Amino acid sequence: MRHLARAGGVLALLLASAAVSVPLAPAATAAPNARAATFEGDTTPTRSGDARPSFYNGQNATVDEFPGIIAGIRAGGTRPEGQTCTGTVVAPRKILIAAHCADIAGEKKFVYGLDDLAAYQGGAGSGFAASVVEYKKHPKYVNFDQGYDVAVVTVDRDIRLKGGAAYPKVATSADSGLATPGKSGVGYGYGKKDVDDAAKDVTLDKATLPIVDGASRCTGVGAGFSPATMICAGYGDGSTTILPGDSGGPLVIGGTIVGVASWSRSDFRWYSIYGRLTNDMGDWVRQEVGSQEPPAGELGVAVAPASGSVAAGRSLSVAVNTTAGPGGPESATLTASGLPAGVKAVLQPTSVTTGGSAKLTFDVATTATNGTSEITVTAKTASGATATGRFTLTTTGGGTPQPGDFTLGASPATAKVAAGASTSTTITSTGSGTLALSATGLPTGVQAAFQPASITAGANAKLTFTASASAPSGTSTVTVVGTDQSGKTATTTVSLTVEGSTPTPDVRVTLSPASGSTWQGGILTTTLTATGGTGSLTLSQTGAPTGTQVWFQPTTIAQGASSNITVITSGQTPTGTYPITVKATSSDGKTGTATFTLTVTRL
Repeated sequence: MRHLARAGGVLALLLASAAVSVPLAPAATAAPNARAATFEGDTTPTRSGDARPSFYNGQNATVDEFPGIIAGIRAGGTRPEGQTCTGTVVAPRKILIAAHCADIAGEKKFVYGLDDLAAYQGGAGSGFAASVVEYKKHPKYVNFDQGYDVAVVTVDRDIRLKGGAAYPKVATSADSGLATPGKSGVGYGYGKKDVDDAAKDVTLDKATLPIVDGASRCTGVGAGFSPATMICAGYGDGSTTILPGDSGGPLVIGGTIVGVASWSRSDFRWYSIYGRLTNDMGDWVRQEVGSQEPPAGELGVAVAPASGSVAAGRSLSVAVNTTAGPGGPESATLTASGLPAGVKAVLQPTSVTTGGSAKLTFDVATTATNGTSEITVTAKTASGATATGRFTLTTTGGGTPQPGDFTLGASPATAKVAAGASTSTTITSTGSGTLALSATGLPTGVQAAFQPASITAGANAKLTFTASASAPSGTSTVTVVGTDQSGKTATTTVSLTVEGSTPTPDVRVTLSPASGSTWQGGILTTTLTATGGTGSLTLSQTGAPTGTQVWFQPTTIAQGASSNITVITSGQTPTGTYPITVKATSSDGKTGTATFTLTVTRL
């Protein structure tokens, strides 16, 4: 993520929408309300006095930090890749977003899994794209500055979160005390990084925003602030703010989404207004989304509650609940990863029969570093199937560095990169002094770059790993070293997995599409194209689940030709996700394969 004209590694968090509201008519003697505007990507902030607002105190973010985050794009959008809004995946086919994001013209899609949306490359690059099936606004929504600015989007295919993470929790009226003045939330978005969008930056950012008393401090703009349906966050001068491109982006407190980015004053030198979810708006979202417990018949892991806080020197216990997969109950081994320094995880028991539960206890040392970490709990069955759940752990009251001391951390502390691609993580720090950053233990064919290369302790830096096309597969522990001006050092580690390049097969097989979802008794189609070897190519498959038929039309094709594949499920097909391997064999015995990922849901 590149950030221009921002000192000390700070950033701007930018949120989205286009229309500008008309203020309510004031009394003849009263000054009119200032204009309001949404955070939709094509919105251009108005000027107010000085040349441009200043945006501070944000930082780079990754999808691994908040796996539900997703970018909204549209045909005709003026930002790179048509980026328009930001949303949150809250169920396999459901996205939480602002209602006003539906109003701007152009075919809308969502792209998942990218720290930098520029990597999408119009569909030719990376990222998982899903098209909109239905855009359902809250029934009381009229205009963004009049409340109820929330919507639930249904997309045409399942979106599974990175690392098998659980879908984020959405606040309801039962959480009415969660987003009160004095607390702070974290906002996420892919929006602009400067007023004129000169940087054309569509990387994911985040910023911590304090919640303020909107009834007394967030008045005089648009149709007015409504505490019943809105949250006012940030600062009156916009010193830390969100900007166009992040409309619909989440405001998160303790792992729960309490609001969606809605509007601000039209110059964006003001507070950020979020649609409130700790009320009937959240109840409506929960009703539209439905339960997020793993469906019966699918292997799953859920941690309850999904987040918690514990003081140094104490312990915290949560429940780990599992559901059995298509093959029924079987033994599964449980592990926990992503633990911060000074924290130990104890699972009781360490293995369960799927469908059962375990107790997970976090024992926190008195010297543990303060902060928030994403803990991944993994269940691996005897048959080799895996599922994961996430827990957000916050440690408080830990050891504080003495003057002149400092510490380093990595968020996330694990990363994966494909050969010929790049990935990034955020290096965090505490203490005092100026730190020069370096990395050791890099695997062959991988380079590391820090942005910036030196930081003031307490600030963050972005660490990007770039793997060459020939980088071999494997997992390495990369040590990040911070060195101050006196030569004192501190370290942290990142577990880096390189998914190396694979040899070109004798026969090249492609599928379009390469995945699909249907219910029990449903039908899917895909098209296979193959070339390589000598002579005609005979087609076959393995891996289709019980009760499923796979037909090739035709079963033998010429070089470079295509075959239509029909996948027919039945009422006896177990729900779940299955890799079906399609094989093409040439007349001279050479072969190639491709995988079609079939997801079967309940009727």
